[in-house]
Amino acid sequence: MLHATAPSSKLQPLWKRCSRLIHTSGTSRMVTEAVPVSSTWTPKSRRTGLIARKRGMTSMWDQNGAKIPVTILQLEQCQVTGNIETPRPAPLPPYYAVQVAASDKVPKNTTAQMLGHFKRIGVPPKRIAKEFEVTQDALVPVGTELSALHYVPGQYVDVISTSLGKGFQGTMKRWNFKGLRASHGVSVSHRAAGSTGQHQDPGRVFKGKKMAGRLGGERTTIQNLLVARIDTGLNLIFIKGAVPGVDDAQVLITDAKKKINFHGLAKASKGLTGADVLPGPVQALPFPAGTKQMEATVGAIAVDAPAWGRNPFTPKDS
Repeated sequence: MLHATAPSSKLQPLWKRCSRLIHTSGTSRMVTEAVPVSSTWTPKSRRTGLIARKRGMTSMWDQNGAKIPVTILQLEQCQVTGNIETPRPAPLPPYYAVQVAASDKVPKNTTAQMLGHFKRIGVPPKRIAKEFEVTQDALVPVGTELSALHYVPGQYVDVISTSLGKGFQGTMKRWNFKGLRASHGVSVSHRAAGSTGQHQDPGRVFKGKKMAGRLGGERTTIQNLLVARIDTGLNLIFIKGAVPGVDDAQVLITDAKKKINFHGLAKASKGLTGADVLPGPVQALPFPAGTKQMEATVGAIAVDAPAWGRNPFTPKDS
C-alpha cells in the first residue's frame, strides 16, 4: 500500500525552487460597468481595430487624375462584444482590450460556449471574434456597432490577414534566389538552390537555412497602407495597394503603428499638438470609435482622400 510522504530534506530546497518558477498572472475579466467615453484623441491613445471582408481589387483616380489600385474591404455587422482588463506586474499598467466580432452566423452552427457568450451580451452569433489592445480611454461600450467612419480618408492603417497559400515552392520563388546560369556551363541545375552546407566541420546544415518549402498560408501584416476612400452607405473602406488574403477573407484593420502611434508620440514630444501630430491632411480621428450612431448624423456618404503632395503630372521645378 502506497502512502503519500512529504518531500525529503534533501529534495525540499529543489522542490521549493521549482515551485517559484511557476508563473501565476492576474486573472482577466470582462469590464461590465459603464465605460467612460472620451471624445478627444491624443497621441497616447490607441483605438480599437475593425474586422472586415476583402471583396477584391479595382482602380480609382485621385484628385490629380492619377490612377491608383485599391482593395475594397467591407464591414459586416461589426460589433463590440467585450471590454477586457488584465492586471500586469508593477510598474506596468493594466492590459486593456476591446473584443470585436463580425459577420452574423447561424445559431445552429455556433458552439454552445460562444452562443452563451453572445446571448449574455445581447449580440447575434458571429463568425469571428478578435481582441484589439487599446488604452483605457479608448474602451467602447459593449454592443456598439462600428462603421466605416472609424477611419478617415488620408490616414494610414495596418492590415492583417492570412496570405495566399502557394504550396511547396523552390528557393527562387520562395526566397528570391538568383539561380544559376540559364545557358552555358550549367547542366540541369538552372533553378537549383546550390550548396546548403560546409565541410566535415560542422558537418550539418545550420538551422534557419533558406531552402525550398511551403510558401504562404501564414499570418501577414502589411503596414502603412493609405485609406483612399470610405463609403458609409455600403460600409466600404478602399485601401490603396494590395491586401493579403483571398477574396471574402476576414482581415483585421488597425491604425498604423508607425505613422499614427509612433510618429504621433514623436511629434508630441517636440511640442506639436492637434492636427499637427497626424500625418498628411488628417485633422482628427473619431474617438473612441466610429459608430453607427455617428454615421446616422452624417448619412450615407462617400469621401475620397484629398490629394496632397506634388502633382505627378506637374514638371519638377528646376
